[in-house]
Amino acid sequence: MKKWSFILIAVLIGATGYGQEKKLRAYMDNKQFFAPEVGNYVEFHLQFVGYSLNYTGRDGGLVGEVGVRTDIYKGDSLVRSDAYRLESPLMRDSIVEDFYDVQRFALPPGTYQFQIELVDMKSDGEPVKASQNFVVEDLSDAVSFSDIMVAEAAIRGGEGSPLYKSGYILIPRLAPFYPQELNTIPVYFELYNTPMLEEEEFGIKQTIVDAISGEELEGFSAFQRHKPGSVVPVLRSIDISEVPTGKYILRYTLLSRNLIEIAVQDYDFERSNELQLALNPNEVILDPEFQASITDDSVMYYLESLIPISRPNEVRNIIQIAKNGVAENARKHIQLFWKVTSPEKTYEAWINYKAQVQLTERVYANNFQEGFETDRGRVYLQYGSPTNIIRREVSANEYPFEIWMYNKIGRFSNKRFVFYNPDLTNNAYRLLHSDMVGELKNPSWQQEMQKRNSVNGNIENPNANVIDGFGGDAIEYFDQY
Repeated sequence: MKKWSFILIAVLIGATGYGQEKKLRAYMDNKQFFAPEVGNYVEFHLQFVGYSLNYTGRDGGLVGEVGVRTDIYKGDSLVRSDAYRLESPLMRDSIVEDFYDVQRFALPPGTYQFQIELVDMKSDGEPVKASQNFVVEDLSDAVSFSDIMVAEAAIRGGEGSPLYKSGYILIPRLAPFYPQELNTIPVYFELYNTPMLEEEEFGIKQTIVDAISGEELEGFSAFQRHKPGSVVPVLRSIDISEVPTGKYILRYTLLSRNLIEIAVQDYDFERSNELQLALNPNEVILDPEFQASITDDSVMYYLESLIPISRPNEVRNIIQIAKNGVAENARKHIQLFWKVTSPEKTYEAWINYKAQVQLTERVYANNFQEGFETDRGRVYLQYGSPTNIIRREVSANEYPFEIWMYNKIGRFSNKRFVFYNPDLTNNAYRLLHSDMVGELKNPSWQQEMQKRNSVNGNIENPNANVIDGFGGDAIEYFDQY
């Protein structure tokens, strides 16, 4: 089933002091489920940022109130509408926390637009408004998954709560980022129509996949058997304490008794976790063939060339070894890095990467940066050769630019990188904007591209003054892909 959930950020951020007017901030996500007695339905999870509301005193604490209006359209027809006032929990001792709400709408399959308006009822500020298209799929006639719902916490009981589901109060987690302090991902999902398998039991396989390389992480696979049912709820807690920094996909696959894949559902998340790479230089025996490929005067160069493909903690190790200036330690680190990265073909992997580093040196180096230190060199080494490059070194309105287009980066499709050279010299192209996950996103990149000929726009439209005329080609090339 195609994953269609979205995260909306209501982006009015105000002051945090309680004595002054603040502007409401909220997050929203949606998930699709199915119930035999109801049909297909959508849950909209709302998280209100506690410090962004205005409060009044009550019963020795503080209470905030939000007005919520939601409309769902199918084409030009209004199919669902709701409006209500939501009080925050009683906040004690001036310590305010986020609070949550859930709305459920039964909807037939189709494409819809969801519109929401939020008002801080204890403020004279303007309402926060947003809209988003979404798709309801038909989960009634085939073996399928619901969307994966991730929880901040799962508490047994609480059937009367709007957050109740299958025996638990599930407090939704709307951010897909997991810092080092968070070591578990509690997930909830449902399986539908599994009696159609006509088997006594079926299996659910759990894997974590590197979103960039597409490879499964070793040690994080799990398998569990279940009995068929019209609705099979599943609640699990995944230990991610040993998952290193990176972008990942938590994947569940429904398997028949014959291990045939019936359905798949994914949850994308990002992890920050400074695990130490298992590098112990004292145990390294230098491989003569490997070391012969690195001349004495290039040891530190090739050590530092590993930075574009290293995790943050590994980068710190590389910088420290480079500062110490001990060539033998640098050689050991390079060899160990590739032994850990490619244990089966260590030498071949290193030689292939070395050739790519040399290419970036020839093509992207400038007077003050090695090739791998430049933005283009780093992107090339990290993601590989782009599918297509559009270059414009001379333009009437724009700085020289390159747009790199990738058909695939791991599991991601159709990603773009915009580089430009505002200095007009030294081959010093900088990354200006990209739609790749985790890369620089610059909403005003078009204005920056024409900065020598245009003035700044505004917060709502930073590209308001971009010149639409001869020489303004970058956005056209960017949008073509």
